[in-house]
Amino acid sequence: MENISQPTSSRAPWLIATTIALMSLGVVMVYSATASLDQKASIIPAMEGVFCRQLIFVALGIVAIALSMLTGRFIFANQARRKWFAIITAGLAIIALAFALLPGLASESRGSSRWIALSTGLGPIGFQPSELAKLSLIIWLAYLLADRSVDARSFSRGFIPAAITVAVFVALVGKEDFGTACLFALVGGAMLLLGGCRITHLAVVAVIGIAGMFVLLKMEPYRMARLTSYLDIWADPQGNGYQPIQSLTAIASGGWLGTGLGAGIQKFGYLPERHTDFIFSVICEEAGIVGGWFVIGLYCTFIWIGLRITTAAITPFERLLAFGLTATLGLQAAMNIAVVTVVTPTTGISLPFISAGGSGIVVFSLAVGLLMAIAHRSAHAPAMDVVVQESDVA
Repeated sequence: MENISQPTSSRAPWLIATTIALMSLGVVMVYSATASLDQKASIIPAMEGVFCRQLIFVALGIVAIALSMLTGRFIFANQARRKWFAIITAGLAIIALAFALLPGLASESRGSSRWIALSTGLGPIGFQPSELAKLSLIIWLAYLLADRSVDARSFSRGFIPAAITVAVFVALVGKEDFGTACLFALVGGAMLLLGGCRITHLAVVAVIGIAGMFVLLKMEPYRMARLTSYLDIWADPQGNGYQPIQSLTAIASGGWLGTGLGAGIQKFGYLPERHTDFIFSVICEEAGIVGGWFVIGLYCTFIWIGLRITTAAITPFERLLAFGLTATLGLQAAMNIAVVTVVTPTTGISLPFISAGGSGIVVFSLAVGLLMAIAHRSAHAPAMDVVVQESDVA
């Protein structure tokens, strides 16, 4: 069993190092992206705005990693704890998503009600229930597909309950956040496939899912406008094509090595959402193509480590959970970069650990902590314990 534990234990420090590198890069780029021409290049004015919040969120994220790792090690060791963990997290996510749809409780931003506003000493802070739902959906699917009473290859006893779960989360999120709904569908489908569901069952539901996505697309006129403008961004350069054009301009302006940190031009009123959804454009402008590939390399490293933890996991639940967490971060990063480079139509989805925002940083930090817990258990489980746990949960 030493061959199982050794590789996993050596991956854990690299996972933390990669996460810290992404967070640190995010802090630096948020500071640069939110700089203005009417203030001196000093950290003091920035401490009163987005930059200060980003530092606080990163600090909270580091605490969340530690707490999540310790909690995960306690929960994963017992099947009953795993059950209640999945039920509670799924229930909280569904309640939060429902609240975000209720008039008066949700806070509208950029044309959609994705936020629940929270009052703090730093002013109102928006919490996105969809971020919590990312984690909850993965935990619930991992528990459901690993349950001994569930046969994933059975259409009625395994596939349908899991598919309905994905559909519920997609429907609750899709009304206000089409990009995250697509992410849920992709991650959910991948977990169903890894969990043992038949490809024929997945194919049938995929057709229904595509039809459902088309309905969500038609629900909001701005979504169809984004799709139309994507086909020809120059048809309306001052309207729906403005943001994609400015994003490409920023990337092209950086060249291979960039204009230098803080020397970008597009962030000064030209590029919308420069510190959130389109921060990758600022990175490419100021650090060049080399800097962009460095960021992509960090995400690839994270994915590779996550998949190594997945293959070394000692129970089906932990294997599915590790895969789902890794796939979510990897797909979200890929979707954001695809939008920024105009490979796909614009969707409001952030770059994990780098874009400004607290909900995403804290939730993905919790995910890292759970991955660390899985890595720790597989690295320290005795040979007999591995055999017992596999037979107990499979």
